[in-house]
Amino acid sequence: MATDGLPALGRAKLRIFQKMERDPPRSSAPADQYHTALVTGDLGSLQPLMAQHYGDANVVLEINKNEMEWRVKSPATFGLSGLWSLEYKRELTNPLCITASHGHTDCVRHLLRWDADVNAAPGGKSALHEACQGGHTDCAELLLEHRANPNLMSDEGLTPLHLCTSPKTLRCAQMLVKHGAKVNQLSIEGQESPLHVAAKHGLADHVLLYLQHGASVDTRNSHEETPLSVACGQVQEPHGQEPYLEVCRLLLRHGADANATDEEEKSPLHKACKNASHRLVQLLLQNQAKVNVFDYSGISPMACVLQTASFKRECRPHQTVQTLLNHGSQRIWPGAFEKVLKSCASTPEVIGILFNSYSKLRVSEKWKEVIPEEVFQMHQSFYQSLFTLSHTPRCLQHLCRCVIRKHLGSKCWSLIPRLPVPESLQHYLLLEIEGLLL
Repeated sequence: MATDGLPALGRAKLRIFQKMERDPPRSSAPADQYHTALVTGDLGSLQPLMAQHYGDANVVLEINKNEMEWRVKSPATFGLSGLWSLEYKRELTNPLCITASHGHTDCVRHLLRWDADVNAAPGGKSALHEACQGGHTDCAELLLEHRANPNLMSDEGLTPLHLCTSPKTLRCAQMLVKHGAKVNQLSIEGQESPLHVAAKHGLADHVLLYLQHGASVDTRNSHEETPLSVACGQVQEPHGQEPYLEVCRLLLRHGADANATDEEEKSPLHKACKNASHRLVQLLLQNQAKVNVFDYSGISPMACVLQTASFKRECRPHQTVQTLLNHGSQRIWPGAFEKVLKSCASTPEVIGILFNSYSKLRVSEKWKEVIPEEVFQMHQSFYQSLFTLSHTPRCLQHLCRCVIRKHLGSKCWSLIPRLPVPESLQHYLLLEIEGLLL
């Protein structure tokens, strides 16, 4: 056990055992030399080893090692949620799978010349699965040319396409599709299509590839999620949203239903709002997403962003709130404003936009009690300006804004920018906040 509380890596020596289905090795050459040659792609060492000792390219290797593994235990017993323990690991594989997983094309070619079974999967995954998972295109192409099955299911119920989960696997995906991989094949456990997988990982090029080859854009997985729903539900950093935005653009362009709900009746808009993905919310709304829908628990998209606003400050959640209001979202019931203030106090921009969406909203002195003192001090100028309105009517300019917004309704976002008024006034009508002044 490491002294800093983290587990030390298992250092047990790797042991390999041969399970021969035919004849045993012709001599007792150290198995680890054979394994090392396969892992490192050392063709110079592999050739004599096979010629002299391991003539059967389909030998099954059993790799055994000890590793530290986290095991969940009772908190009452251990005082923690689990403990680290040394576990015995057993893994079956074969030479072709080993060298394909490391992208050693020359070694793969050599093994195929020795009649290696291209579709053998002693450990649950074939060499093609391994090559595609690692993004080793040349290996994948060579295996496919030797009639590797592009639709072979692993023991986990995944085809090679399901393992194309990173940008570097694009060429592998292209090779698979070229050789007949089924783009609508569902995984066994999660019932996910390759399009679901690409959407989950923000792989726009993969998404386009599958769509161009007939992928069903609204296929549902075991949770009734479409690929669009999956993409919208991914938690993204503020600067990492562009890949998912492009994925959603492609899906919508190819006819994805922006209002398809999952097993909890959550729409893609619910999920985008929960992540405060402002640009994605805007994209969905511009593609006919319904702004005032409720999930199974009675939660609206507006409520989703308000629930997570204080945890998503870096995502500027007020922009999502503003976008929803400009597309006709129902406002929070005035009586519940105190609860919103309590949960969103650390994001005064959200409070300001919501407050300005009402023509009049009675400011209660009790609101001060729900704002933590440190938060009040941090945003003192804003909250002082808010509470000065407790005995003061709103200005005529604000009342005019509310009348115009009520008249334009859900078209505020598209019609206000077309009004023949100064740009600064357009921003005011669209609930832009400048300096957090109310």
